[in-house]
Amino acid sequence: MMALTCVLALTAGAAWADTPELKTGPAPFAVKVEIKPTAAPQEETKPAQPAVTAKKDTKSQTAAKEGQQAKAVESEKKIGINLASRILTLYEGDTKVRMYHVGVGKTSTPTPTGYYAVQYKEVNPTWVDPDDTSIQIGSGPDNPIGYRWIGFYGNYGIHGTNHPESIGGYVSNGCVRMKEADVEDLYQYVSVGTPVTVYYDRLVIDVDPDHTVSYYIYPDGYGWQSLSIAQVKKALAGYGVEDFADFQEISDKINASDGNVTYIAKAYDLVVNGHKLAKRALGKNGQIYLPSVAVATALNLDLQWNSQQGILTSPYGIAPGYVKSDVVYMNAVDAYSLFHLKGELTPDYVYNMYSVKGNSTPTVVISPGSGND
Repeated sequence: MMALTCVLALTAGAAWADTPELKTGPAPFAVKVEIKPTAAPQEETKPAQPAVTAKKDTKSQTAAKEGQQAKAVESEKKIGINLASRILTLYEGDTKVRMYHVGVGKTSTPTPTGYYAVQYKEVNPTWVDPDDTSIQIGSGPDNPIGYRWIGFYGNYGIHGTNHPESIGGYVSNGCVRMKEADVEDLYQYVSVGTPVTVYYDRLVIDVDPDHTVSYYIYPDGYGWQSLSIAQVKKALAGYGVEDFADFQEISDKINASDGNVTYIAKAYDLVVNGHKLAKRALGKNGQIYLPSVAVATALNLDLQWNSQQGILTSPYGIAPGYVKSDVVYMNAVDAYSLFHLKGELTPDYVYNMYSVKGNSTPTVVISPGSGND
């Protein structure tokens, strides 16, 4: 049995982050997804084949081994801890399978950021008073670190608590607290060597299976990371939804920093006549919107925008336009009348468009004119 103090005893080599890089982390809500046991790769067997076929068998063995390695990476479990959101996420490959609220280090004793791994695990650990090591508390309801310990760096660990009301706050000497039921649940899925990443991201962007993009902004609890509208816009641009994120809305979210979700749009790759466009089709309120000038450019059609009337005009016809962050979008239902295009959302969430013959032919075919792309 190992006596555990859970104190901020190690300072040399700690991975502190004064200005952590802005990146996306896990979404702040609890999910309980049953993990199906992953079968261990079977031991490779030597083929009983003549020597003349050895070359072919070697390739087969190599392919099989690479396939096993790929599956192992996909099923590898890892832990991510976002100190800003105070959320611990268990991943299987890149898939989130567990999410838990946690308590982390106080502002005076912050949990160190960095890349670690589970070093040891213990059931029913003994707690040692950091101020007087002669005082120890064995397993039981009075033990401050609960009934499970998952050590990941020196004296830092993930553990239970006899003060569940502290979960969700900046409350510890640097360890990561969990509700007892949660840490016991986590304990059974991790092993010595499981990667642990501790980071600080106030901006969290999440993508649902149906391609809905949402974001959360958390308080700057440690005072490590300021946020601007431009930074949020830039991060959302990586998902193709920045145009649908209103400047004022982002400003309000930064000011609130309440960790509540903001849904933006469903982002679909946009393909026109087999050519994938840089901008995406965006789904909002049951409608799909297209970046009008980007589509016109792909078709080499002239497109005019009348901002006073809110009308787009092409050689084929007219349709209403919608300005989103200075970019003019159109409803996909108007694609035929404006561009003689038809489209459909594929099962893998690609909006695929193709030209069809119409009742008229364009009178002007030039590079796109005024408008927004």
